[in-house]
Amino acid sequence: MVNAPTSASPAPRPSGSAAPRPAAPGPGRAGPRAGRFLVLAAVFVCAACGLVYELELVALASSLTGDSVTQASVVLSVMVFAMGVGSLLAKRLRCRAAVGFGVLEALLALIGGCSALLLYGAFAWLGGTRHALVAVSLVIGTLIGAEMPLLMTLIQRVSRCARQDAGGAVADLFAADYVGALVGGLAFPFLLLPWFGQLTTALATGAVNALAGAVLVLWLFGRELTARERWLLLSLNAAVLAVLAVAAALADDFERAARHAVYGAHVRVAVRTPVQEVVLTGRRDEPPDLYVDGRLRVDGDARHRHHPALVHPAMRGRRARVLVLGGGDGLTVREVLRYGDVRSVTVVEPDPVLVRLARTDPALARLNRYAYGDRRVRVESAEPFHWLRRAARDGTPYDVVLSDLPPPGPGAGATPYSLEFYGLAARVLAPDGRLAVHAGPLRERSRGYWTVEATLRAAGFTTRPYTVPGGAVADRSGGGGGAGPGGAVGADGASPGGPAGGFVLAVPGGAHRSGAPAPPVSPGLSGADVPSAAALEAGARLLEGARPRGLPPSTLTRPRYVP
Repeated sequence: MVNAPTSASPAPRPSGSAAPRPAAPGPGRAGPRAGRFLVLAAVFVCAACGLVYELELVALASSLTGDSVTQASVVLSVMVFAMGVGSLLAKRLRCRAAVGFGVLEALLALIGGCSALLLYGAFAWLGGTRHALVAVSLVIGTLIGAEMPLLMTLIQRVSRCARQDAGGAVADLFAADYVGALVGGLAFPFLLLPWFGQLTTALATGAVNALAGAVLVLWLFGRELTARERWLLLSLNAAVLAVLAVAAALADDFERAARHAVYGAHVRVAVRTPVQEVVLTGRRDEPPDLYVDGRLRVDGDARHRHHPALVHPAMRGRRARVLVLGGGDGLTVREVLRYGDVRSVTVVEPDPVLVRLARTDPALARLNRYAYGDRRVRVESAEPFHWLRRAARDGTPYDVVLSDLPPPGPGAGATPYSLEFYGLAARVLAPDGRLAVHAGPLRERSRGYWTVEATLRAAGFTTRPYTVPGGAVADRSGGGGGAGPGGAVGADGASPGGPAGGFVLAVPGGAHRSGAPAPPVSPGLSGADVPSAAALEAGARLLEGARPRGLPPSTLTRPRYVP
């Protein structure tokens, strides 16, 4: 560290020698107090920008893959490791802290600002984000880690001019860093993401990062830089800001091109809601495909495959009051309304935008047969778990509860498939009622489906696992594949010929003391889209022979779903 000058008069130098670089720069055009304030302001801004980059990577990767736990773990662990590497590498730059910090912030602004574009592009054109996420997190973490040693050197230089002790200067630096992280962490979900979206948020953050670094170095420490270094920083920051500005201007075109690469050329609706990303594809005169967070939830060409298998086996018996958990696309409600003696249908859907789309989009409304226009249907915009907690305390029990939530897995979270969730569902169910759960696709060596069934049994239900073999009601809406069309169910519950949807029919424990309920279809319904009782019974027998033993239930604190 270089000491500050102690006298106002410079030492004489030999005639004809070049003017030496000042041994210790003062606060430049600003006084000591103003210089200290500028350094702390730069620390504040850099900390806020760094946390926004981090949250942006987690949010976008979780949105693209659905696995928020894994993505957050990868980003946090890689970035923390890289920050340590960056701190070590920054030791070589401390002798040129000002110019080093200026170059560092320009690079961080460029890479951090373009990080969302890089990650989304990797997902759209390379088919995955894993390698891109690790690489971007590693580079950004290294650059963020190199900031602190350089900023500490700069603030100590200014603090010597302001006659502040080193301990106080370091305390001020960490305080500004932590407060900046707080502001950046709160601004991202409540201001930046709703106003700008993920791509533009990262680009705007990069621009702020570049400006903060350039202003600090050129304004406060410009006198210690050579003319060549000043021009280098000016040119580098101008180029970075130009790249970010062009990228921001083309962000919408980039997003459309990437979306077409993922979903095809006929994207009609694409909206980022507070809950999820909803994309509707297909022409207006043909059945649409509905994607939620990149996963196919409704296949227009196979529109009768999933929802009839969920609904009709549960509708045998009293069915005056029906509760649908999820199912905002309206297709589960469509099947329920085929029964004339249904008096009321309550739909609990956390995303009101999806319900509005199912009401107003011509193609999707035709597909659900305008279900939301029926006066018997009432929509509750709420998270199902919290809604069940309220409903369990007061209200009339439901005859049928249909759970059409995203299939279980790391991305879906533990809440909708936990022992606590099914315990609440049992409390809103009539003593002779039925609960049907869409438990996801039947995959080879996957225990997710059977964990759902084990959790229902642990919650006090008598269960009957079932599927539809032979592709009669194959499942493509479960998000993420299966075993191929048709064929019998194998030993692990997977269909060797194609995707087979896995369902569980459950009744309160005392309702069927003689054994598990059979999954027949209610009399009076027929059609190619309605699975036959024989097909359902055959699928149930095949699954019973494939049941693994000894699976523990999933709870909120101990989720058991593994891919």
